[in-house]
Amino acid sequence: MANRRTNFIEITPDVLLKAYACGIFPMAESADDPTLYWIEPELRGIIPLDGFHVPRRLARTVRTTRFTVRVDQAFDAVIDGCAKPAAGRTRTWINHRIRKIYRALYAEGHCHTVEVYDGTRLVGGLYGVSLGRAFFGESMFHEARDASKIALVHLVARLIAGGYTLLDTQFVTDHLKTFGAREVPRRHYHRLLEEALVGEADFSALPTHRPVRGVEALAIIDKRDGQIGNGD
Repeated sequence: MANRRTNFIEITPDVLLKAYACGIFPMAESADDPTLYWIEPELRGIIPLDGFHVPRRLARTVRTTRFTVRVDQAFDAVIDGCAKPAAGRTRTWINHRIRKIYRALYAEGHCHTVEVYDGTRLVGGLYGVSLGRAFFGESMFHEARDASKIALVHLVARLIAGGYTLLDTQFVTDHLKTFGAREVPRRHYHRLLEEALVGEADFSALPTHRPVRGVEALAIIDKRDGQIGNGD
């Protein structure tokens, strides 16, 4: 993994987008550390959109859940949720500079959130960066069972509907493997990225003014790859 330190150089939204276009992204050691590091993994995590897998149990949950799913309504709350300690993660890499940079990207329409609500309470979600036809997933969280998984299913449906070709997860976890995530070498990733940066996708191809129902999201994914409900 290649790390490049940046401490005193101010990172603007334009600089950050250029970094993503080059295959690198920033992280911090902890919430209290003002230093940022440019990361370029040797092996990059991706979820192929034409092979996204929704396990059978989760598909039932997405169809029948009482939760509602919205986008781009609560950026700060999603960042707060992603920054909280969780099982297996006692520290966060989301520091003040990260919050400031991505909030600026959000204001420019290049950063998006997917939010899962139980009534009016935010119980899960994710955020990431959109550039060309690539979406770079940054972080997700859940405070209720399956909430982050539901957010991911809705994200993928939205990306498919909007004409995206690359979903970058940065790294691969056992959790993401259940959806079809895999690692690709840096050189192969750059080829995928180069292709995805040609043209423009539309994050708003699905409605942004109302919640999208689970059956709507699953129908889009099912139409693309037929993977819904295969396996546990």
